[in-house]
Amino acid sequence: MMRKVILSSGNKHKISEIKDILKGMSFEVVSKDDLGYTDFEVEEDGNTLEENAFKKAEELHRLVKGIVIADDTGLFVDALNGDPGVYSARYAGEPVSYEENNILLLRNLKDVPTEKRTAHFKTVMAVIFEDGRRMSAEGRVDGTIAFEERGKNGFGYDPLFIVEDTGRTFSEMTEEEKNNVSHRARALRNLREKLEEQ
Repeated sequence: MMRKVILSSGNKHKISEIKDILKGMSFEVVSKDDLGYTDFEVEEDGNTLEENAFKKAEELHRLVKGIVIADDTGLFVDALNGDPGVYSARYAGEPVSYEENNILLLRNLKDVPTEKRTAHFKTVMAVIFEDGRRMSAEGRVDGTIAFEERGKNGFGYDPLFIVEDTGRTFSEMTEEEKNNVSHRARALRNLREKLEEQ
């Protein structure tokens, strides 16, 4: 009987990214939507990415049988004392579009010169096993914030985040290129190693 990994996400882009990086493992990977929990939402009111990720994992773990994986991601901008950070998804309020978040970020960095526009993306993956054991893994990618949106791919802050040593934003990369270097990919690869040890 193959063990099931259930992703606590309804974001189709994120789900395909996770399935792609975990493929070839001896787990069946499904999303909460695949199991009929389309309306399952968790208020992300933790003070850290880890708190939010574990909260999402714990609440779904009560409803399903299997290994639950949840993640939380933030963009941390040095010139803004680490903002938007934990509030990345709702930086410009709620409900909010990616576009509105990006406009606010650019406005808040209006007079900040290139060398002070450093930032990093961080993803924390929280895992709860069938028996309630917990584990986490994280991934980080450094870069700078562009002065305007660049590129057509990706989502969220991708058009503004220039990945260190590439000179390109995530939105200027193909999905494959992004999946090689992104914070979520790095967290998943760390997670994959830990899962294989279980």
